[in-house]
Amino acid sequence: MLKKPSISNGILSRQNMAVFIIMMAVLLFMTSCAAGPNTMEDSQNQKGKVAGFWAGLWHGFISLFTFIISLFSDKVSVYEVHNSGNWYNFGFILGVMIFYSGSGGGACKRKRSK
Repeated sequence: MLKKPSISNGILSRQNMAVFIIMMAVLLFMTSCAAGPNTMEDSQNQKGKVAGFWAGLWHGFISLFTFIISLFSDKVSVYEVHNSGNWYNFGFILGVMIFYSGSGGGACKRKRSK
C-alpha cells in the first residue's frame, strides 16, 4: 500500500519518487503501443477493391496461417489495410474469436449416465 507523500525539505521520499517514475514509465509504454489511424481506410487496392465485413471475417479465420506465411514472405500480410473501417475490423475480430475459441463443446463438462 502506498504511503501518503511526505515532503521533507521540499523533496518527496525516495519510495514515492520510485513509484511515480515506474507509473510514468508504464503509462508511456502503454500509450506508445497504441495503434495509429489507418490512412488507407476506404481506399482501393491494386485490383480496385475495398475489403469489407466478409473479407474481414475470412481474414480472421485464416489469421494464424497468414501470420506464419508472413514471417517468410513480404507479399503476405495478416491484416488488409485497404478496408472499409469498422465493419472490416468487426469481421476480423469475429473471425479470430470463432477460429480460436472453437465450438466450445470441450469447455462443457457432460454428465454421463451409467
